[in-house]
Amino acid sequence: MHPQTGKSILTTRQGHPVHNNQQQRTVGSRGPATLENYHFLEKISHFDRERIPERVVHARGFVAHGEFEAYGTIGDEPAATYTRAKLFQVKGAKTPLSVRFSTVIGGRDSSEATRDPRGFAVKFRTEDGNWDLVGNNLPVFFIRDAIKFPDVIHALKPDPVTFRQEPNRIFDFMSNTPESMHMLTWLFSPRGIPANYRTQDGFGVNTYRMVNAAGEGVLVKYHWVSQQGVESLTEEQAAAIQATELGHASKDLYEAIQRGECPRWELCVQIMGDDEHPELDFDPLDDTKTWPQDAFPLRPVGMMTLNRNVSNVHNENEQIAFGAGVLVDGLDFSDDKMLVGRTFSYSDTQRYRVGPNYLQLPINAPREDVPVNTNQDGGPMSYRVDNRAGNPHITFEPSSVAGLDQADESYREYRPFVSGQVIRAPIDRQNNYAQAGERFRTMPQWERDDLVKNLVNLLGQCDKQIQEKMVWHFSQCDDGYGRRVAEGLGIADHS
Repeated sequence: MHPQTGKSILTTRQGHPVHNNQQQRTVGSRGPATLENYHFLEKISHFDRERIPERVVHARGFVAHGEFEAYGTIGDEPAATYTRAKLFQVKGAKTPLSVRFSTVIGGRDSSEATRDPRGFAVKFRTEDGNWDLVGNNLPVFFIRDAIKFPDVIHALKPDPVTFRQEPNRIFDFMSNTPESMHMLTWLFSPRGIPANYRTQDGFGVNTYRMVNAAGEGVLVKYHWVSQQGVESLTEEQAAAIQATELGHASKDLYEAIQRGECPRWELCVQIMGDDEHPELDFDPLDDTKTWPQDAFPLRPVGMMTLNRNVSNVHNENEQIAFGAGVLVDGLDFSDDKMLVGRTFSYSDTQRYRVGPNYLQLPINAPREDVPVNTNQDGGPMSYRVDNRAGNPHITFEPSSVAGLDQADESYREYRPFVSGQVIRAPIDRQNNYAQAGERFRTMPQWERDDLVKNLVNLLGQCDKQIQEKMVWHFSQCDDGYGRRVAEGLGIADHS
């Protein structure tokens, strides 16, 4: 404590008091500077390393904290009917969580008013460890197989030569990927630019499983239903915001929580029996499809409330790490081809960005009452040793001396039967156009007008062969859809 000001004293990271933070140590007042300027060297070398690599996707984002309150039921039935996951079982049980909203394609300092999917990632800190539900604000995606993920992102990212997002590159890829028509119909509608992070729904997108105490499993899709309603921006409204503000959505969320206007989302699930469902004209594991709600209704599970802002953006936003494979007991994977790829990729990118010990950071670690006992050791930035059951010499299993034991297998593991040739092949029921056409037909007229206008604006910058190919795809979705885009482009509809 400074004796005159009463303020805390500035120190180095070694804890040494800093008596002069205005000038380096020099020979005379003009210099040269001396090499042993330890305070300066520590300060400037840390400054040179203040940034970690930004995310390849979802680089621009913002985090808030809150809680999830369970209803104890899934729809009208006890939660235990479908899952043994503890966080859902007891009415009123609260689970702390963090949410990161983001854009997908833009860099860390890009605009939040761009036409782009919004990431909607939730980290539940449950009594059984962390569960990450990593999704978007739109219910479907561009592709159905993770092997195409680098391709679709490369198409949407800036051209490697001009460093501009080029419509010709985007629609070149999309015109050769018919399954993308459903996502494009969502993205170029008003839903493509949410007004802010509070007024958007969220979707898990992937298909997961729930497993109950008897080891019985069902397929499940997750939905976050905004209690603030859904509001979107037109291109003109977004352009007006972007003219003066790049981070309007982060600002809106931060200020709303500061005012005590805490946003809420109801978690709902759709449930389907775990089989191939030959009665459907699509594969329920296909991420380019939605499940019809008349056949698979939304069943409320609980309510999420965001009520606390971050205290440090770097520690809690840049370093927070989500993984599609982070599940707790009672929640399980499906055979969704996108989910399998995401399970590896999401955690792998955090090991690269933040380091192999990223899960030791407070923002990523389980809550304090959850033990973490591993035989993992070392690596850059390791700052603790995981509990070794009292014997620091034993870093392996099994051991007859000490160390860690496997958990008991008293629970009933879900064991689906799978058989077939190991092949590289597309799914059988692709049906690339039906749901895109249905989406177009069920939009209000003004949304259809906005969708067509947005597509025409970008397709108008594309080569004619790409325009004609996209019109053909839209015509397969709906005759009127293709005709209107063709008219806007001034080309014949080749439906």
